[in-house]
Amino acid sequence: MFGLKFGGARKQEAAPQGETVTARLNAKLQPIDRGDYYEDPLTETLEKAGLGEVTGGGTQLSEEPCGIEFCDLEIRMNEVTEEGLAMVIKRLNDLGAPKGSRLIIESTGKEIPFGVAEGLAVYLNGTELEDEVYRTCDVNFVIDEFDRLLAGKGAFRGYWEGDRETALFCYGASFTEMKTALADFLADYPLCEKARVEQIA
Repeated sequence: MFGLKFGGARKQEAAPQGETVTARLNAKLQPIDRGDYYEDPLTETLEKAGLGEVTGGGTQLSEEPCGIEFCDLEIRMNEVTEEGLAMVIKRLNDLGAPKGSRLIIESTGKEIPFGVAEGLAVYLNGTELEDEVYRTCDVNFVIDEFDRLLAGKGAFRGYWEGDRETALFCYGASFTEMKTALADFLADYPLCEKARVEQIA
């Protein structure tokens, strides 16, 4: 009646311009923290320089005791050049990217390592302490103390909760310095009894 035709050829959408580069961060971060610490600041830098944008991201989860393995940032670059890649790496390093991170260029599979920070994880025992400890102690107090004790050396960046453990992730210039700064508190605070400390970057 109205001259409409159905089933005709659909208009082809234009293929996205540019090239995809993945920044695989050796960082154990929840999605919201990944956005705050890396995605949003990097997008601002890329757009200001006219290089592209961050188009997505992901956090790779795994079973206990690891919890979180790594984070990805998907970057759409208008053109992949040595200068552009160097700017991406510099910005991520300035934001505290952990050692063991790498850029992956989708078209060639080439990987470029980067990262400057070391990582420390404290795994709080969630099953083997006295019930009173869990009732009277507060993990948020632990996090606040971590930030206070690590001032100038590092900072708490994220967490993961499993069935048996809760992991607190900190990043800074030196794993050894961070471990030393936290040692007395970990030894004294009841909720930190039987906690594991591991280097994660």
